[in-house]
Amino acid sequence: MKHTPALARLIDALRVLPGVGPKSAQRMAFHLLQDGREGGRHMAESLQQALQRVGRCQRCRMFTETELCAICSNQSRDGSLLCVVESPSDVVAIEQSGGYRGRYFVLMGHLSPLDGIGPEQLGVRELETLLSEGEVKEIILATNPTVEGEATAHFLSEIARAKGLRATRIAHGVPIGGELEYIDSGTLAHALAGRQIV
Repeated sequence: MKHTPALARLIDALRVLPGVGPKSAQRMAFHLLQDGREGGRHMAESLQQALQRVGRCQRCRMFTETELCAICSNQSRDGSLLCVVESPSDVVAIEQSGGYRGRYFVLMGHLSPLDGIGPEQLGVRELETLLSEGEVKEIILATNPTVEGEATAHFLSEIARAKGLRATRIAHGVPIGGELEYIDSGTLAHALAGRQIV
């Protein structure tokens, strides 16, 4: 069955969301038109406002509605520590842990030459400028433990070392409360390789 042009556009628009395929997009569109028109209007208005108002922090590239985000403008944060992450959701996850009081730099991705994502797209020039200011003493590489994330971390560690800064990598391994028999072999091997003196 063919959809009306407006409905087809709505379904296609919903498919831009991660993890939303054609059937899920169609189900969402039908819900919005059948029972959720008021919610749909509110969603459209909120999306429009966010697209107009939300930009990137001039220092760390995190989403913000002001020149500097709340973390960069907070004078109580430790400016000598800079945690480099791939996405804004990584900042949220680390902040929720409550164990970090430094600042961030958000790459908005990872190195992926096949996808046309190089240092320029990740804001490496801005990062180098930030590192050259002299306040940062340690760069904490918190990229994902994927092939691309590891390559990105290695690339950034070379930049940090060239500037005489300490470059560290977040630990990966066995989660607290986890049982060894249920941990996959790759994670366990990584945990063993990264063991520390106690």
